[in-house]
Amino acid sequence: MTLPHAEVPPSQPDDEEEGRERIENPKQVADDTKTNDPRTFPDGGPSAWLVVFGASFGLFVSFGWINCVGVFQAYYESHQLQSESPSTVSWIPSVSMFMMFITGPFVGRLFDNFGPRYLLLTGTALHIFGLMMASLSSQLYQFILSQAICSPVGASMVLYSSFNCVTSWFIQRRALAMGITASGSSLGGVIFPILVDHLIPRIGFGWTMRTCAFMMLGLLIVTNLTVRSRLSPKPKNVEFIDFLKPLVDPPFLLTALAGFFYSMGMFIPITFLATYGEHVGMSPKMAGYLVSIFNGASAIGRILPGYAADKAGNFNVSLTAACLSTILVFGLWLPGHSNAAAIAFAASFGFSSGTYTAMSPALVAQISDIHEIGTRSGTMYAFMSVAALTGSPIGGALISATGGNYWKLQVFAGSMLATGSCFYIAARMYLAKGRIRGKI
Repeated sequence: MTLPHAEVPPSQPDDEEEGRERIENPKQVADDTKTNDPRTFPDGGPSAWLVVFGASFGLFVSFGWINCVGVFQAYYESHQLQSESPSTVSWIPSVSMFMMFITGPFVGRLFDNFGPRYLLLTGTALHIFGLMMASLSSQLYQFILSQAICSPVGASMVLYSSFNCVTSWFIQRRALAMGITASGSSLGGVIFPILVDHLIPRIGFGWTMRTCAFMMLGLLIVTNLTVRSRLSPKPKNVEFIDFLKPLVDPPFLLTALAGFFYSMGMFIPITFLATYGEHVGMSPKMAGYLVSIFNGASAIGRILPGYAADKAGNFNVSLTAACLSTILVFGLWLPGHSNAAAIAFAASFGFSSGTYTAMSPALVAQISDIHEIGTRSGTMYAFMSVAALTGSPIGGALISATGGNYWKLQVFAGSMLATGSCFYIAARMYLAKGRIRGKI
């Protein structure tokens, strides 16, 4: 569904020239209309599902790697960076998340202008190079430069190119395709923590990082060979205002605010799952498995709700999952102080938050023109980047403020999730024109 954008003042010559060009080229207008016609989307077939297959590998090595930040938070606190506070160490995962998302507007615009090919190649090189440099690091600034800046910038090029290509092939079954694609990141979040946990005692931290990097390189070769867009790129001049224009569209603004507050609350549990497990009495080894449990449940939460969203509506499913996440934090994580409660929360919160990760691109695609998905997705993820950057350090500071206790962190995370849920409800009600029932 495409919503109209705000009128642009007639004093902008670039837009006037574009308008004249479209009038003088009726064939281009016809092509654009055909491209946006739901009947032209394949919604399946070998070519479309091959893109989903390759994109899931892209998510496996990009967001899947970022999803296991909790393992590194606990490891660095007890090894290379043991002299630093939890809040200081948490800057590594928070900056990593921030770089993954803040590059969204630029990667999205490059995708709209030039397509996915060069983005995937450049992203592969930067991601692998960053991890190789992290394997040689021992100081905080070195981890920041390699693991928190270089690697995530490359991973973001892979992530957004993969997601945006999938949206160009599906419309009626888009949520399901997105869910299957996003499940790749969950699988990565399951395998990588276990792999790291088993390899470090045997071959050391450096070779563990290099082994993971070589594994990712092999999968990224598959991604580069299979992921392509159905649409031809449409080069345009890049202006900062292009990233702000979507914010005058109320549904997009409400959805972006929902993503901001939900991300603020979601990344805190992800970052501190392992350290929380140790806090309630788990062995370091068992606590590390909480991250894998979280990501394993997240895989289910990305596929099944995606299938349901194609039937019930993307916004309906997203706000339901957001409300469930809020309930889990206040009703299970906050009052629970046992190993069983920690495991139950990791699994249930993984399921509910997995829905958010899979559905976000589908929400943007639903309220955007197909040729603006890259730019609009980038603006959406830029909102999330601020939350990713600040959430974990705030959480670490709250732990320090309570002398190692987690209740303030849990209350803060739950409050952010509740606020995000309210904005999801507002976006859904705006699109439904106040109707309670209906597929939105």
